[in-house]
Amino acid sequence: MSVDMNSQGSDSNEEDYDPNCEEEEEEEDEDPGDIEDYYVGVASDVEQQGADAFDPEEYQFTCLTYKESEGALNEPLMLTAISCILPMALVSHSVAKLILVNFHWQVSEILDRFKSNSAQLLVEARVQPNPSKHVPTSHPPHHCAVCMQFVRKENLLSLACQHQFCRSCWEQHCSVLIKDGVGVGVSCMAQDCPLRTPEDFVFPLLPNEELREKYRRYLFRDYVESHYQLQLCPGADCPMVIRVQEPRARRVQCNRCNEVFCFKCRQMYHAPTDCATIRKWLTKCADDSETANYISAHTKDCPKCNICIEKNGGCNHMQCSKCKHDFCWMCLGDWKTHGSEYYECSRYKENPDIVNQSQQAQAREALKKYLFYFERWENHNKSLQLEAQTYQRIHEKIQERVMNNLGTWIDWQYLQNAAKLLAKCRYTLQYTYPYAYYMESGPRKKLFEYQQAQLEAEIENLSWKVERADSYDRGDLENQMHIAEQRRRTLLKDFHDT
Repeated sequence: MSVDMNSQGSDSNEEDYDPNCEEEEEEEDEDPGDIEDYYVGVASDVEQQGADAFDPEEYQFTCLTYKESEGALNEPLMLTAISCILPMALVSHSVAKLILVNFHWQVSEILDRFKSNSAQLLVEARVQPNPSKHVPTSHPPHHCAVCMQFVRKENLLSLACQHQFCRSCWEQHCSVLIKDGVGVGVSCMAQDCPLRTPEDFVFPLLPNEELREKYRRYLFRDYVESHYQLQLCPGADCPMVIRVQEPRARRVQCNRCNEVFCFKCRQMYHAPTDCATIRKWLTKCADDSETANYISAHTKDCPKCNICIEKNGGCNHMQCSKCKHDFCWMCLGDWKTHGSEYYECSRYKENPDIVNQSQQAQAREALKKYLFYFERWENHNKSLQLEAQTYQRIHEKIQERVMNNLGTWIDWQYLQNAAKLLAKCRYTLQYTYPYAYYMESGPRKKLFEYQQAQLEAEIENLSWKVERADSYDRGDLENQMHIAEQRRRTLLKDFHDT
């Protein structure tokens, strides 16, 4: 199994938010065999071939440093606006931040809620107690409700709920929670009291600068994670934040660590499948990995002469080295007729009578359906890995030609662009299979499966030509690039985020 739900980097940790981190990064040697950046440098090449100018994946985003992100979160106009419209005695800038966190920093929604019911707004934001549910303190005056010690009045502290505790207990409470990684979630110590502590209440209680610095980092993390326009980069130890105008399940890339991910869920980019569906699919793949192990082998028998064949390239168009029979790696069908039958190869044929059969038969059918989609998902994943090796060979071949004065790098760069575009298209194709697996039967699924088959056919044609680039002229290869990318864009335009 090569499915890893955490393959896009480690979870956020406190090192990610170091305000003193170096913004300058050392230049790293580029790995010529790495095609992680296959979105870069290919689009313009395809556009010149007349591809549809509309790109369904186009998405505007900005990469912010730690300091730039802090500036966005502490925007004076926004905090002042919240503070001014709400009851003046209740809302400091720190309380305004808690309100913004609760409503995901959507100022317009806060203003609308304030107009309709200002008291309920503060209750929902957990900065004021709910009058109907509030339980007043029942301990003796000048006694801490935790340690039950007599305390001078000036050493008793409370939030808007008026649950009073001594300064020492507050210090221990806040210190323990912050050491456990809590930021915005530091709340009142009273049982069942939901009120959160604003940062200007907590900071004076922290005994040392180390703890205060941790608290700043956790606050920053919580503020960013709650902001509808911001996402932390999931790259390991990366402090960058991605900012967008409209949050959507779109591809973004950090300009510091080059991590590529879906803005909405911070997992690997997964168009056309939506975030909830890919999460279900990856969980299912992990749970059923042992059941699917038998299909992970790289070898199959030639359907004509039965010799064992190993798949050593990304293309699914196979040719037996012994009898020269051309066939499809996935369905083992004759490749000569496969062009017209690709729809059947990529489409799972449901049993219309399965609902009337036994539970055991239904379970077998469910497993059969899953394995059908998983095998194709996994096959394209392996093809991507094998085609990365092809990319490496192309890179080396271009270098050799340039060194032998057989043209400049620019003369041969179209070969690299073809390999990049192939990976880009196959990556999209891989993620069409989880989409199809969970899709309800009907006319829309038939349309999707038709477009999926069209894309798959053109990708295999491109893969065949890329692996045998010396046998095709530049115009033929670039024309196939245009066709494959056009199929990809058409599918995404019709089914991504719809």
